Amino acid sequence: MSDQESSLGNRILRFFIKEEDPASTATGTPPTTSAAPPRPAPTEAPAPTPASAASTASSQTGRSNSASPGSGNLDPKFAEHLANVLAQNNPPGPDYFEFRETLKSLTNLGLPEDKQFQAAWASFKALGGPADISVLTRTANQYVAALQKDRDGFTRSVDAALTERVGGLENEQQRLQAENDALTRQVQEIEQKRAANTERLQAITGEMSEQGAKIRQNQQNYETTYAHFVEQINDDIRKLTQYLKL
Repeated sequence: MSDQESSLGNRILRFFIKEEDPASTATGTPPTTSAAPPRPAPTEAPAPTPASAASTASSQTGRSNSASPGSGNLDPKFAEHLANVLAQNNPPGPDYFEFRETLKSLTNLGLPEDKQFQAAWASFKALGGPADISVLTRTANQYVAALQKDRDGFTRSVDAALTERVGGLENEQQRLQAENDALTRQVQEIEQKRAANTERLQAITGEMSEQGAKIRQNQQNYETTYAHFVEQINDDIRKLTQYLKL
């Protein structure tokens, strides 16, 4: 990934992971920074802010470590990955991304939500953005499609990992059990081999549960993070249609 895409990914990350209050630094959470103003044209790379983006993601997702398997959490590595996916699919010129960046900068002004969208729309146009709202909804949907494509690839990798790791352990379990059945019919000296295999079978049960739990937790963390991104974009699409008439 180029430095430009990495920097843009860090900026996108701040749009979807809520920033903490600076006072939280007393407990070890790094302070956050406000979003930069939108770029009027695609000719220059955005200012890199990797430290602030990483700090923000960590502060939001760090408390997910205590969650039990079976429920997903916002995961910093997946948040950064999905932000970079959006950066790689950011087309030239002002679009939904720049509008979202402008909207983010208005969140602390105390405006009602509809006024925030209308003010962001006015600023977006004043900075050279197209006056057609369909440009925002179309590019927002393109970002959703890019995330969905990435999710499909991730799901395939999860399936492959489950087949390789858990499936291999299941095969070993079946093989050793069959071998044990044969060893019980042999002489005493073979009993030592049978005992070793029995010990391994007990260990395999724990390994299967551990490996499966780790992989499924990872998948659920991705799904939760993915759903958070898509929900944010879809919510913006709905509000664009509600507040800014096409």
